[in-house]
Amino acid sequence: MKRPRHLARLTPDWAKQYRRQDLGGDLTAALVATLLLVPQGLAYAVLAGLPPHVGLYASLLPLVAYAMFGSSRVLSVGPVAVLALMTATTLAPLATPGSPEYVAAAALLALLSGIMLFVFGLLRLGVLAQLLSHPVISGFISGAAVLIIIGQLRPLLGIDAQGDTAITLLLALLRRADDLLPLTALLGIAALILLLLSRLFLARLLVRLGLPVVRAALISRLAPMLVVLLSILLVHLQGWHNTVAVVGALPAGLPPLILPRGDWPLIQALLLPALIIGLIGFVESVSIGQAMAARYGHRLNPDAELRGLGAANIASAFNSGFPVTGSFARTVVNAEGGARTPVAGLFAAALMALVLLGFTGLFSALPLTVLAATIIVAAGGLIDLRTLRHAWRYDRTDAVALLGTFGGVVIFGVEAGISIGIGLSLATLIWRASRPHIAVVGRMPGTEHFRNVKRYETQTHQSVLFLRIDESLFFGNVRAVEDRVLAELDRQPEAQHLVLIMSSVSRVDSTALDMLHSLNSNLRQRDLQLHFAEVKGPVLDRLQRSSLLEQLTGKVFMSAFEAEVMLAGD
Repeated sequence: MKRPRHLARLTPDWAKQYRRQDLGGDLTAALVATLLLVPQGLAYAVLAGLPPHVGLYASLLPLVAYAMFGSSRVLSVGPVAVLALMTATTLAPLATPGSPEYVAAAALLALLSGIMLFVFGLLRLGVLAQLLSHPVISGFISGAAVLIIIGQLRPLLGIDAQGDTAITLLLALLRRADDLLPLTALLGIAALILLLLSRLFLARLLVRLGLPVVRAALISRLAPMLVVLLSILLVHLQGWHNTVAVVGALPAGLPPLILPRGDWPLIQALLLPALIIGLIGFVESVSIGQAMAARYGHRLNPDAELRGLGAANIASAFNSGFPVTGSFARTVVNAEGGARTPVAGLFAAALMALVLLGFTGLFSALPLTVLAATIIVAAGGLIDLRTLRHAWRYDRTDAVALLGTFGGVVIFGVEAGISIGIGLSLATLIWRASRPHIAVVGRMPGTEHFRNVKRYETQTHQSVLFLRIDESLFFGNVRAVEDRVLAELDRQPEAQHLVLIMSSVSRVDSTALDMLHSLNSNLRQRDLQLHFAEVKGPVLDRLQRSSLLEQLTGKVFMSAFEAEVMLAGD
């Protein structure tokens, strides 16, 4: 019996092709991913300024929504450190952290972000993934990671210090070092050391003991749950409930489905942050999804990712959650755990529902200092020195953009850092375009090919100057192009013809057209002829709609070789 057509259209592609043999891998992956998701959900909710259980709420329906609309087979969606920090930064001026108003505003923030992303997906705006360069995104995430680490030193050490920026907070922590709570600091630092050792050495040790590499890596990534359980056991055995700050009682049961509400002033205040949070989450998630797709031979659809993440955030909002996106650590665990399809996410949601129904009491004695250690180690993995080293060797401009974004986030905060990053992305683009590569070229002997005279032994002519422009002509670079052309003509005073090879020019705007008119007039006064060669069809079509070609002192040639044949003997 065939399903109705409208149901078939709503069915995800993976559901149509699901195989029974995928079931075991998906179920195993869901189990191990949930073991990581529970402590991270609690920790990132605290980082966002929300009650810990909100992190579990945000780890439930978003998994289901993404499975229905997303395109990655292994991406694990839920709370992440960077979006948690951005949520806290956005909401702190609007409400008291942890208050009902704050929780409601977080859900509204997720709803607005989700609606924007879903609409972008319907409009097929997946190209937004290219809005910011990779170095700028790396600088932003690395800077946010440093902010997170410094911010978590307070609960880690039990020091009550305040600061508006990372630097002022760090100074406040140093000034109040004498207020450190010894037991809290000891427990937190011990957890931190255990987590660091497990991340650095546990997988290698397990491999030496005979475990397969994939299984060893999987076990090492589940160390946060083991440390959490050990700390809870220690609190119970030692009776530290009133000595060390703990999570406290978590509400049992599934969260109610509630439509987030807010007055118009609050919505206005959240619109821009919701857009920025959505785009940052989308870029980060697509980067993770593309890496996993390349590894496992799958295809990622950026437009479907917009819809999937949009639906996940809308679902989080109805679950009284906060903004979510794809998590690198959980995605890797999901993939290494055997996930074959998004059914693993559905199973993980079911397991999270079981945790909420019957096991929330287990985490009431979880020390906040251990949660802080978990966040610090996770944030440390976000600091991307590899991209900085690569950018510094390959393109210093990208490296400067990365460092500028990083410094902006650390010194001035998340919002200022994002603004600086976007500004540096645009400035880098304009700076490069405003300095186009222009080469004096000559013909390779015995061929019809023209190459840069600085790189090859070429044949040139004193009466003909060939210049190849390797950039589209627009208002930002016309002055540099004109100056370079005139400078080269001054270096070759015997020239009677100037041939601009435009094989790399894809566009000539109106400002550049005015520059070419001016150049043509200038050369006429100097008794020189201006010629074009290898002009692309779309560019030639636009030039023919102007008066430039009618007033041109020279000709338009199909190739540089044709120009040389016609002009070299003049």
